[in-house]
Amino acid sequence: MRTTSNALNFVILLGIVSLCADATYEGGRSIAGAYLNVLGASGAIVGLVAGAGELIGYTLRLVTGYLSDRTQQYWGITTLGYGINTLAIPLLALTGRWETAAALLIAERAGRAVRSPPRDVLLSHAATQVGRGFGFGLHEALDQIGAVAGPLTVAGVLAWQQSYQQSFAILLVPALIGLGVLLVTQRRYPNPREFETKTVELTGTGLPRRFWIYLAGVMLIAFGFADFPLIAFHWQNTGLTQTTNIPLFYAVAMAMDAIAALILGRLFDRNGIVVFVFAVVLSALFAPLTFLGSPPLALLGMALWGIGMGAQESIMKAIVAAMVPTLQRGSAFGIFYLCYGLAWFLGSALMGLLYDRSVTLVVGFSVAFQLAAVPVIISVIRQ
Repeated sequence: MRTTSNALNFVILLGIVSLCADATYEGGRSIAGAYLNVLGASGAIVGLVAGAGELIGYTLRLVTGYLSDRTQQYWGITTLGYGINTLAIPLLALTGRWETAAALLIAERAGRAVRSPPRDVLLSHAATQVGRGFGFGLHEALDQIGAVAGPLTVAGVLAWQQSYQQSFAILLVPALIGLGVLLVTQRRYPNPREFETKTVELTGTGLPRRFWIYLAGVMLIAFGFADFPLIAFHWQNTGLTQTTNIPLFYAVAMAMDAIAALILGRLFDRNGIVVFVFAVVLSALFAPLTFLGSPPLALLGMALWGIGMGAQESIMKAIVAAMVPTLQRGSAFGIFYLCYGLAWFLGSALMGLLYDRSVTLVVGFSVAFQLAAVPVIISVIRQ
C-alpha cells in the first residue's frame, strides 16, 4: 500500500517535471514570434503557425487520451510527449530557416498534447491520497514557477548575448533536467495506480452523464474567458499603461495563478465543487476591470484573471478525476481538453471581432458567458 508521503513525493516530482518543461517551452514561445520575424516569416505565417499548433494540440489530446486508456501505456506516452515537447525548443538554436522553426514550434505543441491526458491520469491517482484539489493545485503552482522563470531566463540571455540561438540553446538545461526527473519518477513509481485505493464505479456504458453536463459548463467558461493577448492589445491600443509594464501585469496574474491553485485546491478538498463556483463568479469580474478600469483597477483585474486560470488548471481538472472511472480517465481528459480548447479558440476569435465594434460588448460577452456556467455547474452539485 502506498503511503500519503509517497503520493505527495510523486506529485512534487511530476510538478518538477512540469516546472522544467514550462521553463523550456514558455521560454521559447516568449521569443518565438520575434525569431520567426528575424528569419523572414510574415505576420500571416506567424499567426498560421500559432493557430495550427493549438488546433493540432487540442485535437491530438483526444487521440492520446483514448490510446492511453486502450494501451494502459500511460508512462510511455507521457515520456514520449515530454521528449517532443521539450527537445523541440532547444533545437530552434540550430535553425536558419523559418520553415524549420515553424515545424519545430508545431512539434512542441503536438508533444504537449501527447503527454497531457496520460500525465493527468497518473497525477490523478496520487491526488486521491493527498486530496485531488491539493494535488492538482500543487502541480499547477510548480508548473507556474517554470512559466515565469523560463521567459525571464531567455530575456536575460537575449539582453546579455543579443543572440536568439544562445537564448534557445540555454533552454536545453531545464529540458534535460525535466526529462531526467521524469525517468527517475517512472522508475521509482512504475504503477501510480496503486495510490488509488478507491475508484469511481461506472453504472452504465460510456462516461457518466454528470461529466457531460459539467463539460458544458466548462465550455461556457472557456468561451467567455478573454485571452491575455487581447487584454494586452487593448492596453497598448489605449495607452492604459506603458508597454514595459504589460509583462509585469502578466507576472502578477501568473503569481496569483500559482497561489490560487494551492488555496482553491485545499478548499475544494474540504467543500467540493461549490469552491469552483465561487472562483468562477469571482474571476468573472476581471473583464470590466481590465477593459474599462484605470491602471490600478486593471492590475486588480489581472489578479482576478490569474485566480480564474488557477482554478481552471487545478480544481477544474480535479473534478474530472473525481467523477470519471479510472479506466476511462485518459479518454475523459482528452475530450475535456479538446472541448475546452475549441471553446477557448472560438470565444477568443469572437471577442476579437466584438472588440473592433465595442469594448463594452467584449466585457458584456465575457461576463455573461462565465456567469452562465454557474447554474450548469450547480446542477452537477445537485446530482
